[in-house]
Amino acid sequence: MTAVGVPACFALVFVLLYALGRRRDPRMLRNGVFLTAAAFFALATAVTALTLVVPGFSLVVGTVLLLVPLAVAVLGVALIANGFRMLRSEGRSLGNTLSLVAGVLVFVLPAVAIALFVSASGEGFTLWDGTRIAVAVLMVFVCGYFAVSLVAFAVYSVVYGRMRHGTVPDTIVVLGSGLIRGEVPPLLRSRLDRALVVYRAERAAGRRPLLIPSGGQGDDEPRAEGTAMAEYLLANGADPDDVRPETESRNTRENLRFSRAVQAEAGRDGQVVVVTNDYHVLRAATLARRLGLPAQVVGSPTAPYYVPSAFLREFVAVVVEHRWLNVVACTPFVLFTAFLLWESFQQR
Repeated sequence: MTAVGVPACFALVFVLLYALGRRRDPRMLRNGVFLTAAAFFALATAVTALTLVVPGFSLVVGTVLLLVPLAVAVLGVALIANGFRMLRSEGRSLGNTLSLVAGVLVFVLPAVAIALFVSASGEGFTLWDGTRIAVAVLMVFVCGYFAVSLVAFAVYSVVYGRMRHGTVPDTIVVLGSGLIRGEVPPLLRSRLDRALVVYRAERAAGRRPLLIPSGGQGDDEPRAEGTAMAEYLLANGADPDDVRPETESRNTRENLRFSRAVQAEAGRDGQVVVVTNDYHVLRAATLARRLGLPAQVVGSPTAPYYVPSAFLREFVAVVVEHRWLNVVACTPFVLFTAFLLWESFQQR
């Protein structure tokens, strides 16, 4: 039973860590790590137990593992196809190429790692051979780290987006996402419609939350996003006395900071509900936490074809925002690879 007990104990530990973290603050990114680790060890426990008690189950496990490369290849093809659709539907921009780039890397990175290993497997062992193997090993470690991080981020983005926070909002902040020819496009309209649902529910309960549509004027926009968003809210039934646009922000962090200032100017200091698209909820929530805001985030629907590229953009943004943490996390991989390279030459 030890084979089953070890992963079961790890699963229990991570479940407890997740429960404590979520209770403390559901906006913490580490909750996603704990939840993903708990799910992994719970799956390992179940697989180990079934392998011990079900004859032939190990063959099923082996077959599934053999299908993993095929699944990865299918994922790569799907990402590439999505990338081309993004370029056709949304235009050429760096953000719209992320799924295409990710799909290409799914094939390129393993090919490069394999090529480095194979090219260093000839007779003799030179410094260059050892360096190529070290680079290949480091690629495996670093790519594995970011792959696991992406899975944890994806899992917790879905979980957080489906949470019922029970927040009674004093203020509803709607994050901008860009105008098209000065008008509200479908992506931004979904956020505004979600905010109106929350607003109307609060009005029906006898409360009057402040609505803050937040967004400044981009270089390619004829007017501020907050102004166009406020017009949409008013045209769809919001009371003019409840709408205070914020028109200076240029990114999500400024959306939250400047909206908090608008809220304070209006004499409101209560809880905040932030509305954005579903792919954006977790990063917006972590930013709100880092800014010390009493805010939870809810998401609005997004066109399915748009989600992969947008989600990858959010993950890249989170990696950049926590770049020093990621550098520290990857440092042991570099040191371990350097150690292996040193040992290989010591034993020549």
